[in-house]
Amino acid sequence: MANGATIKVLYFAQVAELTKLREEQWPLSEPMRGTDWLAGLGDRYPQLAPVTRLKLAVNQHHVPHDSLIRPGDEVAVFEPVTGG
Repeated sequence: MANGATIKVLYFAQVAELTKLREEQWPLSEPMRGTDWLAGLGDRYPQLAPVTRLKLAVNQHHVPHDSLIRPGDEVAVFEPVTGG
């Protein structure tokens, strides 16, 4: 891993309950697509399956899953919100 690069990962609502964490640091030495990162999240926390339903925000901006996550980014993970 180059230069100890990491991302800060924030978990909200049910995602935080299932991971038992509010935040953690993940190593990330080079940019990665959100889809690939989510697959790794599912490997680490199988209780979140299916991870494809989860929403991502990178640096406080909602992003599609195919967006790049770069070393130093802040990534928030949360359930889709519905109203009714």
